[in-house]
Amino acid sequence: MTTQREIAEQLGLPVHPPKVEVFDLVANTNTDPKGHVRPVTHYAREPFGLYLARPMPGHPRIAALESWLLPSLGLRVTRWYWHPGHEDDVDYYIDVADVEPGERQWRTVDHYLDIVVRDGRAAELLDIDEFVIAVRAELLDPETAERAMRRACAAVDGLARHGYDLPKWLRDNGIELSWRGQPVQDPVPDQRTLPPSR
Repeated sequence: MTTQREIAEQLGLPVHPPKVEVFDLVANTNTDPKGHVRPVTHYAREPFGLYLARPMPGHPRIAALESWLLPSLGLRVTRWYWHPGHEDDVDYYIDVADVEPGERQWRTVDHYLDIVVRDGRAAELLDIDEFVIAVRAELLDPETAERAMRRACAAVDGLARHGYDLPKWLRDNGIELSWRGQPVQDPVPDQRTLPPSR
């Protein structure tokens, strides 16, 4: 039997299967798509989602991240903290994904589409080409692909209608995010200042 990955390779498509991450609330770890287990500095559960903060040791550009997993919207919202000299003009990075809550573990399955938000200025939908290739290679079934596209379009539309103010759009969806700050023991000097929580 031919696998989806083999089909993609036969078609010459540079695509990977959907990325899966596991968030273990008991062990305080985050298993990334490559299977690396990363320590999490902090988890917090709210009725609308799960917050996590962790450093990113060894990453050339990013020192740490904070994320919210939002099952009802099918989104993961992330704020990054950059190493000095590697700052980027990104306030929020949104992954479109299935978010599966659990008592001990949460799980996400990424659906290729991402949104970059520049606070009060713009939202840009990314990786549409990768999404189309994944659909063509049957790495996403039609129902999942449609759900992912609907979620991405709803997010971009909602952000546009709220002046690209992510906290305002989320509040209208009954979601109030809070951010704790850089989740590392020794703050990186001259770290990028992120927009305040609203």
